[in-house]
Amino acid sequence: MFVGHLAAALGAKTLEPRISLGVLVAATFGLDLLWPALLLLGVEQVRVDPGNTAFTPLAFDSYPWSHSLAAALLWGAVAAVATGGLDGLRPRILIAAAVVSHWILDFITHRPDLPLWPGGPEVGLGLWNSIPGTILVEGTLFIVAIEVYCRAFKARDRVGRWSFWALIVLTSAIWISGPWSPPPPSASAIAVVGLAMWLFPLWALWIERHRTENRC
Repeated sequence: MFVGHLAAALGAKTLEPRISLGVLVAATFGLDLLWPALLLLGVEQVRVDPGNTAFTPLAFDSYPWSHSLAAALLWGAVAAVATGGLDGLRPRILIAAAVVSHWILDFITHRPDLPLWPGGPEVGLGLWNSIPGTILVEGTLFIVAIEVYCRAFKARDRVGRWSFWALIVLTSAIWISGPWSPPPPSASAIAVVGLAMWLFPLWALWIERHRTENRC
């Protein structure tokens, strides 16, 4: 998924307003934030394979350290421990769950290429084999999350309004154009572009500075 991960961050923010939206975006996108670095280091592998699924031309040949279920659980635990500034167990559990939610949502969309653990069985429900199905399922999740978030948090100023909707429009455009865009030229290009996803948590931090909880 792509916008589905942002949806998970928006939903988690409404469950626990004390957690920064930037932290939650970093958590829900976390496995994909690690993945480009591991690609560039040669630890994990991806191929450009048009037709691999209907929605993406990428073949995820090996990504056990970023995208196995065991790795997701480990990274979730690391994220929970790293958020030492939060009081109470609930926020830390939610951050760990946000990290693991990435694997769960990918399990829905990917063909069976997600390992349960490094070297273990590979699973995936394959929603990406259907473009209409992917748009319906992921798009519905995204729309519901946006609605829930906007009911819970309102803009303090114009920046809070437009920074939020600019992020929604950009991520939607990237996501919906995927099946009809030219395939990337190489695995290295995929990794370099993937590193740009680190902008999303920073963008979310900026958004949060200009929005406030709606207590009405």
